[in-house]
Amino acid sequence: QELQLFYQPQININTGEVGGAEALLRWQHHELGFISPGLFIPIAESSDLILDISKWVLETACKQNESWMLSGFPELCVAVNLSGKQFQQDNLVEDIANIVGMTQLKPHQLELEITEGLLIEDVQKAINTLTNLHNLGFILALDDFGTGFSSLSYLKRFSLDFLKIDQSFVRGIPHDNDDVAITRSIIALAHSLQMNVIAEGVETIEQANYLENHGCDKLQGYYFSRPISAQDFTRFWEQKLEEY
Repeated sequence: QELQLFYQPQININTGEVGGAEALLRWQHHELGFISPGLFIPIAESSDLILDISKWVLETACKQNESWMLSGFPELCVAVNLSGKQFQQDNLVEDIANIVGMTQLKPHQLELEITEGLLIEDVQKAINTLTNLHNLGFILALDDFGTGFSSLSYLKRFSLDFLKIDQSFVRGIPHDNDDVAITRSIIALAHSLQMNVIAEGVETIEQANYLENHGCDKLQGYYFSRPISAQDFTRFWEQKLEEY
């Protein structure tokens, strides 16, 4: 009972409203205090524990999203990261469909985030899995785009809705010419392939303004909010709704 999910708002750049949330796993140990995901996730990944944890994350995120919906909040898409072992499971599509089916959510209220590394391990299997998930109506995002072994020839074959610009590129905007060029190229590439773009790691108003002016669709980062508990996210969302 020590694991919990925090939620980081994703802001719709056209309206300024909350356009989504990313669910992020946290561990508050009863003796050791907060333990970084960077420490315990790799250990879980090295064993089958990650499968149980990943299922719990999916179930908890979907139940929380359903709770917000039943409380009268607007429809929201919550993003969940898929682990490597989870993505390789033959019954992944069925499991996700069953978890969402136990709630009143629609498939497009769940965004599944995958890293580039997961896609290149078995390209054809990845294509089949993403196609099946996409056909069921789930939202699919490629996380940390540009930091892995990007292959444009494969990218057009994957059924993706979003590319996420890694914070390592966002960090240098608008002063680093290389980060600016890479970011603008990712936005143009995504839009030409009929995908939307999320920029993560937005920490300053200069970064937010630049990304808005160059067509990014959603922004996520400390400039808007750190990852926060479901209760604090509810208050953040209520405040945003009052503003708009």
